[in-house]
Amino acid sequence: MTEHKESKSKYTEDRQIPGAFEGETVTRRRAMVLGGQVAGGVAAAAFALPALGFAVGPIFEKQDQPWQIVGNTGEFNPDSYVPRTITLVAGIGDAGKSTVYLRKYNPDLDTEPRDEYNSYIAISTLCMHLGCPVRFTAAAQRFICPCHGGVYDIVGKVNGGPPVRPLDRFYTRLEADRVLIGPRFSVNSELQRFSPRDPGEPLDGVGQYLYPSRPSMRKIQGT
Repeated sequence: MTEHKESKSKYTEDRQIPGAFEGETVTRRRAMVLGGQVAGGVAAAAFALPALGFAVGPIFEKQDQPWQIVGNTGEFNPDSYVPRTITLVAGIGDAGKSTVYLRKYNPDLDTEPRDEYNSYIAISTLCMHLGCPVRFTAAAQRFICPCHGGVYDIVGKVNGGPPVRPLDRFYTRLEADRVLIGPRFSVNSELQRFSPRDPGEPLDGVGQYLYPSRPSMRKIQGT
């Protein structure tokens, strides 16, 4: 019996935390360290969470692209493009504006079915490689990106260089004799319409699933 008590006492001494009173399982020093770690975590969260919300918030913020008048029907032809400036983001001056190239639908060029949203073809100037602005060269009947050599044909399909898909487009519609431009949409190599994607995101094959659109940006339903 005495031997058992001595063994238990030795075990208790082995479990004694250095610097602690008898029976203590956590020292005051350790408690202060844990308290400091908790306070540091709370302070870090106070800085990190607002920053994360600021960065991620725009992904879920609904973005409405208003319809804008860009000219009368007589100002555009089916064989070449006319540049027009539109507002993509209101209230930030020139930074929210962009150039769009427009022409009439041409059955000799355009293979996609004609509907209420493409009587006039509106091509975005945002290169689908890294987003540099492209220019339409009438002599070559090509869209050219000066940054990395991206080349697109007259309907916006990739002819050469690094772009991963055709140029984006904008919905168009008519009101009397006026042409209006609406939201942007993306297309694959067959010019099928998709909700807008960012440059560098392909839409052919599994690309449309690997690069889903933002929840706040959707193509017009039924198109």
